[in-house]
Amino acid sequence: MTLVIIVGFSIEIPQIDILEQTARNLFLHVPMWFTMMIAFTMAFYFSIRYLNDEEMKWDRKAETATAVGLIFGICGLLTGSLWARFTWGTWWTFAEPRMNLSALAMMIFVAYFILRTAFNDPEKRAKISAVYNIFGVTTIPFLLYIIPRQLPSLHPGADGNPAFSDMTAPELRIIFYPAVIGFIGLSIWMMDIINRYKRIKELTEEAQIS
Repeated sequence: MTLVIIVGFSIEIPQIDILEQTARNLFLHVPMWFTMMIAFTMAFYFSIRYLNDEEMKWDRKAETATAVGLIFGICGLLTGSLWARFTWGTWWTFAEPRMNLSALAMMIFVAYFILRTAFNDPEKRAKISAVYNIFGVTTIPFLLYIIPRQLPSLHPGADGNPAFSDMTAPELRIIFYPAVIGFIGLSIWMMDIINRYKRIKELTEEAQIS
């Protein structure tokens, strides 16, 4: 076991087969994906709201939520690649479907921002982006959960690797759950800051025009 001291009290981290000390990446890697899903779900909601009433504020919020979700998704890929290096011996492997499908999911949302640059008309851009975003978010459960479960995998719970439940022993949950809440809170704060910045920028441009 590993002894971890947190704010005046100690926690013994259990030894987990195969993962060993790399299991501590659980506090970063998994919360990144949870946070990404929350951000993309918010983007999904804002895109639907825009299609319902076509107010530009919903497009702005959808774009912001998608950007934040993409940031955390990329962080999830990077921490996953780091984990793979010390657990599987390689930074990337095409034998792991979840890793490759996660990269594909991120590419879908990179394409979202490329798509937005193709239109000069704000309303047309917002409408097409909203439809594309809804499509993109609905692919996430299939790419990250449903399809990988049908294929051989190196991830926890498959081919002799410890299941996720083994990695969330009571000692680990003390750190893991606050980490999830903290990263989700950070993402919401980031969305708020970016939205306020974009709104101020819009008002400044409107004032200059008038």
